[in-house]
Amino acid sequence: PATMNLFAPPQLITAKVFAELPKKFRRTKVSAERAAAGRPAPAGGCFLEGPSFDRKGNLYVTDIPFGRIFRVSPKAEWELIVEYDGEPNGLKIHKDGRIFVACHKNGLMLLDAKRGTIAPVISRHNLEGFRGLNDLVFAGNGDLYFTDQGQSGLQDPAGRVYRLSAAGQLTVLAANIPSPNGLVLNNKENILYVGVTRANAVWRLPLLPDGTVSRMGVFIQLSGGRGPDGMAIDEDDGLAVAHPDMGAVWVFNHRGEPLYRIQSPKSEVVTNCAYGGADRKTLYIVDSEAGCVLSAQLPTAGRKMYSHF
Repeated sequence: PATMNLFAPPQLITAKVFAELPKKFRRTKVSAERAAAGRPAPAGGCFLEGPSFDRKGNLYVTDIPFGRIFRVSPKAEWELIVEYDGEPNGLKIHKDGRIFVACHKNGLMLLDAKRGTIAPVISRHNLEGFRGLNDLVFAGNGDLYFTDQGQSGLQDPAGRVYRLSAAGQLTVLAANIPSPNGLVLNNKENILYVGVTRANAVWRLPLLPDGTVSRMGVFIQLSGGRGPDGMAIDEDDGLAVAHPDMGAVWVFNHRGEPLYRIQSPKSEVVTNCAYGGADRKTLYIVDSEAGCVLSAQLPTAGRKMYSHF
């Protein structure tokens, strides 16, 4: 029978390896607590996520199972910034230089890269602990949005999206989400896009002037893999969406039409991405299973990312 394609096939781009975690940083054993929880050491000796650039062009990445945060120089040199009893996932840099981390184990944390220390900022809401934070993004006014994913899914759609205002007020922005993961704001900052992993979709959360969400719905429905993870947004409101198990990052325009499929040359588990480089046209991609950072030059210009806000 005849079939109909909704969109033209996206252009295929193969990423290149920018920086690979050195062998000296690869680990073979996780903590006894993590092992008992059914999370053994990953085969690659790390599981990198949370890419975010500082103003000097250094790239920060987290290593979830080993509680580590690395800084990668523009010359692809790795430096261990901190190692602690936690599970750091998302990482974003405030416009004043402060580095915030979404830690699955300890909540929202603040990293002091100069001293090599990390401390909790918020660990619970209304005296109830988080299920397990995943990712975060800053608005231009200093408001911080972050996802509380935990082990939520279609069997238990209890994930949440929070907003921590610049004044320090924490509110639940959206609830009953089956695994909220990466999130980004559009240019006007009136729409929050959330990768909902277990629904294999990107949801659209319109933000009203009073700070609430109205008419939340599906923006992009994906297929295959384990569902979307981290995302990045360009100057035209185009979305780059990392899709673990597909070994790819999809790039959509502002209408949700697929433009590019950026393929990893290493593994099928790509989890996060961030725009960087001098011209902001290069997309940097974390291949978590292979323990490396990839790069891909896109035909369209990249916008300044919220990792700087």
